[in-house]
Amino acid sequence: MPETSPRQSNSYKPDAIVLPPLYAWPPRLLQVLRYLVFDLLFPWTFLLLLVAVFFWNFLSPSMETMSELSAGWMIAIWVRNALILALVAGGLHWFLYIKRHQSDQYKFDARWMAKEDKRFLWGDQVKDNMFWSLASGVTIWTCYECITLWIYASGRQPILTFAEYPVYFAICVPMVLIWSTTHFYFIHRLLHFKPIYDIAHELHHRNVSPGPWSGISMHPLEHLIYFTIFALWWVVPVHPVIIILTGLFQGVSPSITHSGFDFMRIWGNRKITAGDLFHQLHHRHFHVNYGNTPTPFDKVFGSWHDGTEVGKELLKQRIRAKRAG
Repeated sequence: MPETSPRQSNSYKPDAIVLPPLYAWPPRLLQVLRYLVFDLLFPWTFLLLLVAVFFWNFLSPSMETMSELSAGWMIAIWVRNALILALVAGGLHWFLYIKRHQSDQYKFDARWMAKEDKRFLWGDQVKDNMFWSLASGVTIWTCYECITLWIYASGRQPILTFAEYPVYFAICVPMVLIWSTTHFYFIHRLLHFKPIYDIAHELHHRNVSPGPWSGISMHPLEHLIYFTIFALWWVVPVHPVIIILTGLFQGVSPSITHSGFDFMRIWGNRKITAGDLFHQLHHRHFHVNYGNTPTPFDKVFGSWHDGTEVGKELLKQRIRAKRAG
């Protein structure tokens, strides 16, 4: 019998999802700063920023080399990106799903990764997710990243250095998140347009109970759309570290948000945030929470689900109204 079951959840009940203080009126400056630093950026974005700085200084070709598109340096960046994804997604999978270090504590859904399931390649959800993430996801991510770096290296866009523009650089870090979540909402709605959903997005939605390797397990067409996030830097100049951070945030952070666990226990009773209940609910119900909480377009357009029983009832009412109409 497959390891999954229709059982929805263990006894863990996460808190209701609320709007971030970014949108409170009158403004609450201290709460906004706390949200930006501790809720939005800490710890994962800070870690990805450190990785981006390391990659730029030690694992990136020279600007002279990147001034011409060639397979050699592009393959090197593919390897670099594949390794960091394997380290993060593979590490989370090992910790949470193989070793089951914290059993099902903080797990959104009692189901584990599917086996003997014909929806997935080789009947195995993890192997299927790994294939699509590495073969298609990392390849298309790398192509967009390399084209963007080439635009800068070839002089088509100016490089804004940290020494000359430190404030702008600091602003760009949270702006990567804001841009990513804005971009994600609108391309995600496009992906739910039935012809595109049937061709491409349905593959990602096979992961009703996602795991770390599910993050960018997508059809190549979806990857082509998803990684258009890089196009902003073709017209808005930034430091190359921000370009690399964009790829890491778009390519690696979904492994964390799709982990299936609200928190990860690191030692004793100490824990850090892991999964994203908001997006988990989208995988479960499909027609809610197309975006992310930092840019709450779902609230504006009526597809917000806060994870409570009230939210579930509102979802049912919306479905009944849609069918009646």
